[in-house]
Amino acid sequence: MKELFVYCCLVLGIQSIGFGQEKVWKNTEEILAEVDALKQQIVQPVFADRDFKITAYGAVGDGQTKNTEALKKAIESCSAAGGGRVLVPEGVFLTGAIYLKSNVNLHLEKGATLLFSRDSSDYPMVFTRWEGMECMNYSPFIYAYEEENIAITGEGLLDGNSNNDHWWYWCGARKYGWHEGRPGEQKPARAVLHQQMAQEMDPRKRIYGDGHFLRPNFVQPYRCKNVWISGVKMINSPMWNLNPVLCENVLIEKVTIVSHGPNNDGCDPEACKNVWIRDCYFDTGDDCIAIKSGRDEDGRNIGRPAENHIIENSMMKDGHGGVVIGSEIAGGARNIYALNNTMDSPQLDRALRIKTSSSRGGTIENVFCYNTKVGTYKEAAVRFNMFYEKPGNHIPTIRNIWVENMKVTKGGKYGVLSRSYPSSPVRHFTMINCEIDGVEQAYQVDHLQDVRLENVKINGQEIKALKHEK
Repeated sequence: MKELFVYCCLVLGIQSIGFGQEKVWKNTEEILAEVDALKQQIVQPVFADRDFKITAYGAVGDGQTKNTEALKKAIESCSAAGGGRVLVPEGVFLTGAIYLKSNVNLHLEKGATLLFSRDSSDYPMVFTRWEGMECMNYSPFIYAYEEENIAITGEGLLDGNSNNDHWWYWCGARKYGWHEGRPGEQKPARAVLHQQMAQEMDPRKRIYGDGHFLRPNFVQPYRCKNVWISGVKMINSPMWNLNPVLCENVLIEKVTIVSHGPNNDGCDPEACKNVWIRDCYFDTGDDCIAIKSGRDEDGRNIGRPAENHIIENSMMKDGHGGVVIGSEIAGGARNIYALNNTMDSPQLDRALRIKTSSSRGGTIENVFCYNTKVGTYKEAAVRFNMFYEKPGNHIPTIRNIWVENMKVTKGGKYGVLSRSYPSSPVRHFTMINCEIDGVEQAYQVDHLQDVRLENVKINGQEIKALKHEK
């Protein structure tokens, strides 16, 4: 029924796919009650008390022996037995793509490293998403499709083994090692994939891989239920680090991500429902957390929003944004709660960022940012942008955004920065008990509607209204 509704919207030229009746929060207690209720729905999967040590299947932790087949055998044996833990012991285990099967917890013991191969032939073609577009491409380093009860846990290290000579330079930027005459550059293939998406070509006929240079993501469970990622550290990803797609019941906790390559987003849950990210550390080359729901036609046609996300007690250092929604958000987003997070870096561009465009469309609504401590940032504490990337015919909607108890010690250029359409202003924007110090300019906004400010101080001066640009 929902797919039919989406199709009718497209045929009739309706600009933005909404979610029904608009919600306007009345008080903080109402929102915190929603958060508590959501927490009861997100549960950690349970695994059988059985261990399958990869060295029993021939794995060698010398950093040179390729262990792809040993890991595959251990995972398949574990799943066939009804599930349990696949143990990676102390050592450095070189491997290609890992496929996680239902009821398997891939557990890295302290001192264990999974070091991923730099040989693209170690990553077979799978059905995946790349920058929010569906296609056949290299397998993500750790991948699962339509599996249930899967986990990556432990105190070990996932090393993507990427640098300016391996994977990163494919982005086509000189700062990451690309130069004229160097083979390997993603821009031509990226342009073709955009065109195929616009033409609504069958995604399984959009075939990439060798010769196209679209970097794989690090961890991507696709259409999975009950996903748990806990404790591990991730470094040097080729592209996005954690990218659950169309998943439900996702718990990510106590994960450390330090990865400064191109498009090295920390965690990008995409078109997922019921996601809880807590007690994590992000130091990244792109957005720390970026909530997504698909790009343009692929996002709208599938019509699955990012829904019911909690981001809690986490630290964001370097990145384009701390908590970000977009830009591949054509399926919309709703009920996003960010609580008790800390952000601080001169290389952090923004604290709360919502980015979309009229090539995306969709509705972003019910975003709650609460008890956020910010040391410093570059551009804005709160940033709305409806003009990210190219324009189109699908005017987006941003509404019901609530920011409370945000404390900024040394801000960047702006406190609040907003660009939206006159026909689609940011609506129902609330700020309560916010102190933003050290900014060059209190705010710069154009089209806002129904703004509520209570005890908002920027550079020590109380702000009673956000006056639009002339």
